[in-house]
Amino acid sequence: MNNVSLILIHLLVVVAKLLGPGGVKGIIAEHLLLKQQLLVVCRPRQRAPNLLPVDRFLFGFFSLFLRPGRIVKKAVGIRPLTLLRFHDYMVRRKYRSLYSPHHRGKPGPKGPSQELIDAIVGLKRRNPRFGYPRIARIISKTFGIEIDRNVVRRVLAKYYHPESGGNGPSWLTFPGHMKDSLWSVDLFRCESITLKSHYVLVVMGQFTRRIIGFTVYAVDVNGVILCRVFNQVITGITPPTYSSSDNDPLFEYHRWQANLRVLDIDEIKTVPDVVRPENAC
Repeated sequence: MNNVSLILIHLLVVVAKLLGPGGVKGIIAEHLLLKQQLLVVCRPRQRAPNLLPVDRFLFGFFSLFLRPGRIVKKAVGIRPLTLLRFHDYMVRRKYRSLYSPHHRGKPGPKGPSQELIDAIVGLKRRNPRFGYPRIARIISKTFGIEIDRNVVRRVLAKYYHPESGGNGPSWLTFPGHMKDSLWSVDLFRCESITLKSHYVLVVMGQFTRRIIGFTVYAVDVNGVILCRVFNQVITGITPPTYSSSDNDPLFEYHRWQANLRVLDIDEIKTVPDVVRPENAC
């Protein structure tokens, strides 16, 4: 009788160990749970795959053998692309909530008319060497319309696409002849995972494609901060003969121009649409 009781007790202990979380069975269940999640994620669908009743049953059954801490870590399988798309959606939602009107009121300006856009683009096609300020002055004197040069810049960036061709060297061949004497400077904004804006300044050598240095700022960058950050990046490095930058208003700030004169650097503005494949030679 005692032997039968001991056998029953041992049987109950073994069953409890088998049904309880952790142990070898937990590792096996965790492995099967991950395999099932991979099968769900890899299903050929254009959007997030739906969970079938069988999937829900298997996920719930395998989770019985895992400890609560492991369930939190292994419960959901997400591809990196899903996280990036979700982050991009949150960034667009952030700026939509910041700059969209919260109440219906009088609509704001609609931008330049189609006739003004045609005039700007036509003037640029006939005179490719004209810059934004000069086109703005000509439009103002000819039609009596006060227009800012940044408006001209946005119109040309959207509607003006110069044709490739010509017998002279292209812009892309110019950096190849500027060995160790041409740096590209770019300033752009990106959002962190907590949707906090950061400004990144990157300095790269055009010939070697080597990153000279970069820095990240979590505050709004103005002309004074831009000069200080640039000087910090190139500290201890012999400055080049030329620097290439885009038409960002910060790179036209008088403090930035004075800083380049002190460093004895000549600035070269990037040609619009230079990265387009049809403009490459």
